[in-house]
Amino acid sequence: MDSATHVVMGIGLAGLATIDPVVAHSTAETHAVLVGTLAGSIIPDVDTVLKFKNNATYIRNHRGITHSIPATLLWPILLAAVIMIIFPTANMFHLWLWTFIGVFLHVFVDIFNAYGTQAIRPLSYRWVALGMINIFDPFIFGIHIVGFILWYFVGYPWMIFSAVYAILIIYYLWRAYVHRKIVNRVKARLPDAIEVFLSPTLRWSQYHLSVKAENNYYVGEITAASVNIIDTFTRKPVPDNDIIQAAKKDKNLHAFLSFSPIHRWEVSPFEKGYEVKFIDLRYLSKGHYPFVAAVWLDDHLNIISSYTGWVYSEKKLRKKLLPSTRRERRA
Repeated sequence: MDSATHVVMGIGLAGLATIDPVVAHSTAETHAVLVGTLAGSIIPDVDTVLKFKNNATYIRNHRGITHSIPATLLWPILLAAVIMIIFPTANMFHLWLWTFIGVFLHVFVDIFNAYGTQAIRPLSYRWVALGMINIFDPFIFGIHIVGFILWYFVGYPWMIFSAVYAILIIYYLWRAYVHRKIVNRVKARLPDAIEVFLSPTLRWSQYHLSVKAENNYYVGEITAASVNIIDTFTRKPVPDNDIIQAAKKDKNLHAFLSFSPIHRWEVSPFEKGYEVKFIDLRYLSKGHYPFVAAVWLDDHLNIISSYTGWVYSEKKLRKKLLPSTRRERRA
């Protein structure tokens, strides 16, 4: 989920935590748990700072180890130890428990969007991305805001947020049911489908669609009434030749391939060399596929320049690649 939703969930959990008598009967404990649930709901995204290093590092690591099983167990212990310094009279176990719930809920809700997490690492390094909920869901965010308003005017936060989270459990079950129905619709429409990738939008009845089939890739959209196929690409195996092997040594392409489950590839002549491009098929936007990795090689298959990330035109992609190309040539 987005950061704003994680924040409101952290505060909402603090309201729910007052169902715990140890928390409800101590002002210090209430404040400590509020800090714990809020920090726990945010801390797994500390790896966002990797974006300041480069896109390759960010793509390879964001929602990786910080959302893993060991991290989910370790974050609450570290946070509770720090918070105990500020609130030394707080009950360590209850503080740890609610902080753990905050961390766990963060990781849990992240697996429901199309980006996903490595939530079962180190058991498996695959990305768990269920594609059921948009990264920002107005209903989830909105029901928390309603809960805060009721909390302010009525009180009884444990009762309010018990109701809020009961409604959200039903909401998630409903979205899972709808997701399954849509996947079945897609497979009925495309009998050769092997894998179906759905990316939810802000509208409950509309999804972006990409499909890996036996001989093709399909890209389209789901509406309440139909499955619309927009693009069809022949599914070609990535060749195991010298050009591709040279390109795969690049950190940007390596990061892209570690994250993207459905993509097509292109190799084109480029000046006195080659351009190798991989294009993720999950994010079609206004006729363009913005999530790409591109590598420029010279005629001796040395890497000249590369980029991975979000670009919304070929012109912008060239601008991302050209400056590093010029630096290499001056060197």
